[in-house]
Amino acid sequence: MGRHSSGRGGARPAVLAVVGAVVVGLLAWLGVAVVPGWFGPTCDRTTELAVTAAPDIAPLVDELGKRAAADPQACYRVVVTAQDSVAVAESLAVSASGTLPDVWIPESTLSLDRARANGGFTGRVNGTSLASSPVVLATTDDVAGALGWPQRTPTWADLLAVPAGTALGVPDPARDPVGTSALFGVRAVAERAPDPSAALTSTLRRVAAGTAPRAADLFDRLPGGSADQPLGVIAATEHDVLRHNAREGSTKLVAGYADPPVPSMDYPYTVLPSTPQDRRDVALAFAGRLLDESSVRFLGDAGYRAADGSVLRDRSQDQRTSSARVARTTTPDDDAVAALLEQWAGANRSSRTQVLLDVSGSMAQAVPGTGKDRMAITTEAASLGMTLFQPTSEYGMWLFSTNLDGDKDYRELLPMGPVRDHLAAGAAESVKGVKAVAGGATGLYDSVLAAYRLSRENWEAGRINVVIVMTDGRNEDANGISREGLLAELAELQDPRRPLPLVGVGIGPDVDEAELRSIAEATGGKAYTTPDPTKIADIFYAALAAVMCPPAGCTP
Repeated sequence: MGRHSSGRGGARPAVLAVVGAVVVGLLAWLGVAVVPGWFGPTCDRTTELAVTAAPDIAPLVDELGKRAAADPQACYRVVVTAQDSVAVAESLAVSASGTLPDVWIPESTLSLDRARANGGFTGRVNGTSLASSPVVLATTDDVAGALGWPQRTPTWADLLAVPAGTALGVPDPARDPVGTSALFGVRAVAERAPDPSAALTSTLRRVAAGTAPRAADLFDRLPGGSADQPLGVIAATEHDVLRHNAREGSTKLVAGYADPPVPSMDYPYTVLPSTPQDRRDVALAFAGRLLDESSVRFLGDAGYRAADGSVLRDRSQDQRTSSARVARTTTPDDDAVAALLEQWAGANRSSRTQVLLDVSGSMAQAVPGTGKDRMAITTEAASLGMTLFQPTSEYGMWLFSTNLDGDKDYRELLPMGPVRDHLAAGAAESVKGVKAVAGGATGLYDSVLAAYRLSRENWEAGRINVVIVMTDGRNEDANGISREGLLAELAELQDPRRPLPLVGVGIGPDVDEAELRSIAEATGGKAYTTPDPTKIADIFYAALAAVMCPPAGCTP
């Protein structure tokens, strides 16, 4: 959006107070004493500071970095990369330190906590908030007008109870902190209902129908766009609403604010533990630049609030957003977030599913009366099964036999990604096109262990995490891990707080039912088998129903 004059009147003392308090806190956080002459007038060398920031704020951080580097006393330059916070969190868990940025600025402390919970950090890592933007429910003029606007601002209770013909949408709460924050507001509204549990479940299911992988996708689905069912109410940041409303020809939005407040996006400036000391010193210097008065005003003119939730530019003529200070809230702890996301997953059946598909030579056997082989019947069931998942569910598929990828018994067919994206890219046809490997044996144990380990490492709160194995035989790899070894490894990988069941789907007369059942039960899962390959669809869908069923009052 275009930048607007912040005004230079009475806001100056407030800005100075905010900046002063934040800088003092930053110094205490880093445990650094500023000594005279620390940054002298000359530079022996210029240090490069790598900063990865959330896409919405990255261009502004880049501009502030260029301004800082222009100072001849700075002795550093800043290289800013815009990257989705989910991708950064995943890279923190798997990358070597040399490939990581020195500083990370995600949208929210929720993203930091999620990265730590997934193994990105050892111990708690804190950041210093550069700015903030409240999470709001934004709606069109028509919907807001029906609720009394502009005479009164719609509340979250109003907006969540709009008639059924008005679709609601949120960014996927299991990935996007805006969506996670919005769920806390939904729960707060539900707690005021006569039956809070029923109210929460019904609202979550309604919202789930309009879930999008990314916040930007929600704006594309507003009235006037190309969406078949436009969204009338969306969860977004105030900053994004301001930017959207500034665009010529856009469908203008009115912001409703949560009461009590939900966690705002707080853009924590975070020096990663892997950052060496010389660049930590530079990171501190750049943080000071970002927190000085001119930088805070620069971010305020771009639509952000100060870290304490106060507005830094005059919005008195804007009836669509509020200038009232939005109080900061304590970031919910891991258990609170995980519990709420599990309720979300149960209500909308969002999942993270890793499928292992047997392509050994026996899958080429003909199935009498069908004109097809076992492989064709199985892939048809698997292909159709993909359409039973929520579009935002994460789905990946490996093929397994023996020595499919060097000495590995498995190889990836579909990388883990949203079902919506897979289907749009023709994944269903790709699965149908899979053929059995002539002469291939069944490397079941090694493949199961590899897939299970990866799924455990990438377990996501807010999703029903599951591994599904589809096979027509038993383990035939004498050079791999034994059954006893596999069961012992699976036992070591169990975490009651992060359930990860394995579901076995076995077809044909050669399946070792006891083997498949022992593997599944070691993870809290279940095996489904049939000697008749033509029944694969029936047992596969029964398995999916059991896995994806909401936890309360569910009958598969």
